[in-house]
Amino acid sequence: MIADPIRLAVVGLGAMGTRMLTAAQAHPGYTVVAGVDVAPRTLDVPVVTSLDDVLSDVDAVYIATPPALHAELTLKAFKAGKAVFCEKPLAVDLDEARAMAAAAEGLPNAVNFALSDMVATVEIERRLPELGTLRGVEIRLQFPRWPRAFQAEAAWLARSEQGGFVREVLSHFVYLTDRLLGPLTVESVSSDFPEAGAAEVAARGVLRGTGVPVHVSAFSGLAGPEVYEWTVWGTERSLRLDQWADLSISDGGGWEPVPLKQTGSDYSRLTLFAQAVRGEHPRDLADFASGLRVAQVIEAFLR
Repeated sequence: MIADPIRLAVVGLGAMGTRMLTAAQAHPGYTVVAGVDVAPRTLDVPVVTSLDDVLSDVDAVYIATPPALHAELTLKAFKAGKAVFCEKPLAVDLDEARAMAAAAEGLPNAVNFALSDMVATVEIERRLPELGTLRGVEIRLQFPRWPRAFQAEAAWLARSEQGGFVREVLSHFVYLTDRLLGPLTVESVSSDFPEAGAAEVAARGVLRGTGVPVHVSAFSGLAGPEVYEWTVWGTERSLRLDQWADLSISDGGGWEPVPLKQTGSDYSRLTLFAQAVRGEHPRDLADFASGLRVAQVIEAFLR
């Protein structure tokens, strides 16, 4: 049995890794043993350049490197019997993603999909039977600038090999749709690339979940506001999730806000991951099996 607190290493100290490290430091369930990054960093925890340097000293690993490194690091941690919490996408190579999901079986594992424990997600799930017959889901994304300002230093996000908004953002909403409608099938998807090696500037497609059509429309580099919109259309009522956390409902008229406590955070997902490390199976924490299903859909847009 792992003693309290859980000893954690955070691998990859970019925007997301640093954010999660800070959340873990504030969490009573964790002791951050070290950060791991190839670039020198000055933090209030030791920073080493290789996971090998600290793997024997930790119970769990949070992986926030660019996605091409996820498989190597994850498989190494699982082989050592460690729990793994991984950033999405699980991997950019589907064979690697399958190997990661297979290695995760029987070990604590999680993928950091931000919508997994949002109150809005749980409320949509609760209200789904009220909507009548589902006619469809729409996912609409817009980015005036890609990468977004807070990720500007992550040059890999602007490249097609690992980055782009399909992997980085659309994956969250594919996860949500997969969770609500069951495994998704790909009917017709495609993306536009402005030049060789650059990330996509447009993506569109039709998926299906339990027979329900899912329409995707996403663009970057345009004159307009940043938009994150997910809508499920029903014959009796419809629900819309806007800007990640704002939920509205319509019974045929205008959209009316659904009052919610806006919970769901890195801290709360660390709490769920701690439960997983201790042998529980928290429902609102995405696992590697769901991460693999999402990766299969996402990579179809980019092939």
